[in-house]
This record gives sequence, structure tokens and C-alpha cells, in this order.
Amino acid sequence: MFDKLGSVLKETMKKIASAIFLDKKLIDEIVKDLQRALLEADVDVSIVFELSEQIRNAAKESSELEKKEQIIALIHDKLVEILGKDKREIEVKGKPFKMMFLGLYGCGKTTTISKLANYYSKRGYKCALLGLDVHRPAAPEQLEQLAKKAKVACFIDKEEKNALRVYKEFEFELDNYDIVFIDTAGRDALDRELVKELENLDKTIKPQEKILVMPGDIGQAAKHQAAEFKKSCNITGVILTRLDGTAKGGGALAACYETKAPVLFIGTGEKIADIETFNPTAFVGRLLGMGDLEALMEKAKFAAEKESKTIEEHIEEGKFTLIDMYEQLKTMQNMGPLNKIAELIPGLGKVKLPENLLSVQEEKMKKWKYAMDSMTKKEIEEPENITSERINRIAKGANVNTSDVRDLLKQHKMIKKFIGSGMGAGMQGGFDEKNLKKLARRFGGRFRI
Repeated sequence: MFDKLGSVLKETMKKIASAIFLDKKLIDEIVKDLQRALLEADVDVSIVFELSEQIRNAAKESSELEKKEQIIALIHDKLVEILGKDKREIEVKGKPFKMMFLGLYGCGKTTTISKLANYYSKRGYKCALLGLDVHRPAAPEQLEQLAKKAKVACFIDKEEKNALRVYKEFEFELDNYDIVFIDTAGRDALDRELVKELENLDKTIKPQEKILVMPGDIGQAAKHQAAEFKKSCNITGVILTRLDGTAKGGGALAACYETKAPVLFIGTGEKIADIETFNPTAFVGRLLGMGDLEALMEKAKFAAEKESKTIEEHIEEGKFTLIDMYEQLKTMQNMGPLNKIAELIPGLGKVKLPENLLSVQEEKMKKWKYAMDSMTKKEIEEPENITSERINRIAKGANVNTSDVRDLLKQHKMIKKFIGSGMGAGMQGGFDEKNLKKLARRFGGRFRI
């Protein structure tokens, strides 16, 4: 997310920190780099030039000793301001707590609803989805499928074409749930017919939150859309989707702030777990390479659906079975790509780790599971003792290649060594840049996935 902007900002911070003197030539160079990066991220021109002038003024007015700190703080604070300043969290009160979702066609509204349901159900809330999009073909079926993926209840009527009647049909059943996520119809544009339908639903349902879902790649067009929905439907917040593959999200984030419609969540990928609360300060910290430990801990806490005490006990006892490794890799997959996790760790965002480190393709994971199913209990617990003859037997029984079994054993050996020496004796200093660079050099190129 914002890879290009983030890399430019990190390089700018490095230039400022390493400079002996911040002369006019270097300041001009820094300003031009920032202008180019922010404009490419679709941030409004007036905001970009305002930041530029503030940097130049700070460079003129500050003493040489204070100049670096002031400019770095200025860039940080201004970016936080551009992206919305304060974090706003949804406070779940009352039962059922109703969230109604609005948006135009193709914004990712239905998918986002299932992501949020998954997000809140993992935090102990009893959740349900209600399908009131009675106009789009197959909308109820899509919501039903996504509800199964999120493992939450779903209330739809595939025949009824009146949204209010669908709500009345399930109104009393919804009282059994903590949070109800309500899907509504979209349009190509915010016309009077859509506004009237949403107003009628709002009047009857009385949702505590009315959330606009918008694709982040529409850039500054988000400003008009957010303003119109705010005026017509009095939205309480925004969720931005598609922020994983575009550099245009800066315009959407800035536009939402300008229209006083706070961004509550951002979608960061296609998987059901790829959504996170939006915290401007932490977000800027990640862009600048300062990390976001709060988001990292949040991801780690809810990545695995079952307890990992057994694995921890095995590691403490000096054991690490193939099943342990498999479960750890699945947990890592649930958290997302390692390079994205690395962005959250202070110092690690600046270190270039091997791209393949602990990143295993789903197809290879399946083959490894087949291979483990063909092993004896002793082979799973002591894979280092598996001979070539046993590898051939396992591959034949699992209907996979011997190379797949060898890859599994090599991966286990590498990760066991990583845990034993990398995370043990070699990492007492914590996740500082020196230790992480050392670790990256030590294992770089040796994880052949």
C-alpha cells in the first residue's frame, strides 16, 4: 500500500537525518521529492504546496541544531493532518447494534460487510448479515456465500423486491445478535430514487452507524462522492477499499478528511481478514518507516483461530514438529505477506528481507499436507531422521513428487534453525535494525519456496 510514496518518504527522512548541513540546495531537493511523491499519490495540489512552503520556512527560521528535528516533525504532523488527524473508533452500544452500508455499484460494499463481520466476530460479538439489496441480480446469493466464509448468520429473501418488507420479515430475529451488518442497494450515481430508498430505510431501521464504502483508487473524486452522501444520507464514516494495489489512495483519504467524513477502516487485500482500522498517526508512521506495533499486535492476536500453546510448549522443550511448522505457516498466511508485516515493525521496514522468507504458496502447502498425512507419528515428530528410502515411500503414498517432500523437510530445518538461533541467542537485542539485518543476511536466499 502506497509503496512508492512510502519509499520516497523513507529516503527523504534518511537524507535529512544523514545531512551535516541542511542548505538551500538540499531543502529544494527534499521539497521536490515530496511534491512529486504526494502528487503521484493524488494528494491535492494546494495541500502539497502548503507543505512545501512550511518546510522552506522551517529551514529558514530554525537553528542548524533544531532544523532536522523540526522538519522531520513537520513532515510527520502534516501528513497526519492530510490523512485525517484523529482516529475514530466505532463504539458498539445497544443490542442489536445496527450498521447500514451505502455505496455506488462496484465499490466492494458486500465484500467489505463480510470482512467487518469476520473482524467483529473474532472479537467476541455475535454477528449477522441482512441483505436489503433487492435490485442487483444475485446480491442475496453473494451475501449468503460471504456469510458462510465469515461463519456468521445471514438473513435474505431471494424473492421479495421491497427492502423494507425484507427488514420487517427478520426484524425480531435480529434482536438475538450483538451487531447487524445491513447491505443496501447501490446505483451508478447518487440519484433521487436511491436517496429516497435510503432515507426510508434509515427512518425505519434507525441504524447507529451509516457507513459509506468507496474504492480508494477513485482518488480526488472521493471528495464529491463523500460530500454528496454526507449531505443526502448523513453518513457517520467511510470505509476505503482497494488500497492494496494503487498509489491513488492519498487523494481519497485526504478528500474524506476535507468533507468531515472520517475513515473508519481500510481494505488492504482480497482475503476476508484483509481489513484494518484506520489510524492516521500509525499509518504515517508506517509510510515513514517508523512501524505500527499496535496494528502488528492486532494482526498477531487474531491471526490463528485456535490456541498455539502446544507449539509454544514444543519450542520451549526444544521440539518443533512438522505439524507445528505447518500451523505456524498457516498463521503467517492469515496475517498477510511478510513484507507487509515487516512494515509494521519499527526498524524492519527499512531492512530488505528476502522476498520468499516464510512465504509459501497455497498449492505447495496442500502438497506438504498430503505428504504429512502419509507419514508415521514418529516421522512427523522427528523429521530430521527421515531417510531417502522413506522420502520415496512418503511421496508415493501422498501422490506427490519426492522434491515436494524434500522441500518440506528443508523448510522445517530452516525454520527450526531460525527459531533456535535467530529468535533465541541471536535476538536478545530485540527487533532492532542491526539484529534484523544480521538475520536477513544469515537466511537470505536459503529459503527456497
